[in-house]
Amino acid sequence: MTASDPRPTTSRPAAPTPPFAARAAAAGGSPIRDILAVTARPEFINFAGGLPAPELFDTDGIAAAFDHVLTHEPQRALQYSTTEGEPALRAALAARTTARGLPTDPDDLLVTTGSQQALSLLATALLEPGDTVLVESPCYLAALQAFGLAGARVIGVPCDDDGIDPAALDALVAEHRPKLLYTVPTFQNPTGRTLPAARRAAVAAVAARRGLWIVEDDPYGELRFAGDRVGWIAADDAARDRTVLLGSFSKVMAPGLRLGWLRAPEELRRACAVAKQAADLHTPTANQLAAARYLVTRDLDAHVAKVAGEYGRRRDAMLAGLPGCLPAGSTWTRPEGGMFLWARLPQGPGHDTTALLSKAVAHEVAYVPGAPFYATDPDPTTLRLCFVTQTPEEIAEGLTRLGRALNG
Repeated sequence: MTASDPRPTTSRPAAPTPPFAARAAAAGGSPIRDILAVTARPEFINFAGGLPAPELFDTDGIAAAFDHVLTHEPQRALQYSTTEGEPALRAALAARTTARGLPTDPDDLLVTTGSQQALSLLATALLEPGDTVLVESPCYLAALQAFGLAGARVIGVPCDDDGIDPAALDALVAEHRPKLLYTVPTFQNPTGRTLPAARRAAVAAVAARRGLWIVEDDPYGELRFAGDRVGWIAADDAARDRTVLLGSFSKVMAPGLRLGWLRAPEELRRACAVAKQAADLHTPTANQLAAARYLVTRDLDAHVAKVAGEYGRRRDAMLAGLPGCLPAGSTWTRPEGGMFLWARLPQGPGHDTTALLSKAVAHEVAYVPGAPFYATDPDPTTLRLCFVTQTPEEIAEGLTRLGRALNG
């Protein structure tokens, strides 16, 4: 060994590396991602994913938008952008939000890398380890992950077929003094249910009276194929100063664009912008400009109406097949839009949907067991089914396979 050789003269065991942060060690992965990895083979019929139907993407319109941006403003499209988001896109989003009943200025918005990032930014801006967060029971799984990774104490609010019970919410806020309530009030993931207008007003009143942030996530609201639209909680006068509204193009344009946004009061929005600077500086410029161009040159509302109509046919196909598929005594939701429905098998031995999943996979069909969607007190007899990714014919075949697995 030469004098310049840095290797030690004697062989010693290497010291262990420092441990992971406690929040990382405690955070679990997504069981949905695990199921998708197992069921990726083409012969599987997969009701587990939350994937929009790819054959319904407006690929021509999106390609034309990218072509225009990269042809006419390539230097801008390939350059860094502002953290808050491209002005043209924020202006278009503000106009769409205002047209739907919530007056919004472009400066009220922060563009995010998917609405999932918005949850992480809000957790960074609002939560200290040990703070309490209230969520629906059951709740969107990735929200549980985001709040859990922030070290929050997550408590489920009792819900019925219409969603959050306002009286139970009020009691939990009084007892636990949470920082925020997270809700998907329209076509909720995982249940597909929609919170009625009267309950939205009651939730807003609780937040105003008790001092509470509301995070209102609305990724599915435009995908309505039955019934009448219900206004945002964010539009309620009692909640305007304390509601963060999240939106996304993932379900109405394309998830691969990773374009979401949040609308929040000024101070919180600024705190989220600082958190975003530390996370990724800004959302990809080319994607933002292409989306802005798409909104100018294409009729997104007409496209969404077409997609929602097809999703309605697929929901009907699933509803038609469930009575012959699920065990006698099962119940399920009948969503008026979105992508999911929620089923509950009868209580009793043999109806644990986590244990039954391996039987379904053996029949080349998959669902998501309901237990991981609960912050507290999971119901082992529940499961989530996505009805939008397969055609009605594939849905019928998948339910036939599922029936064999559950009843065999």
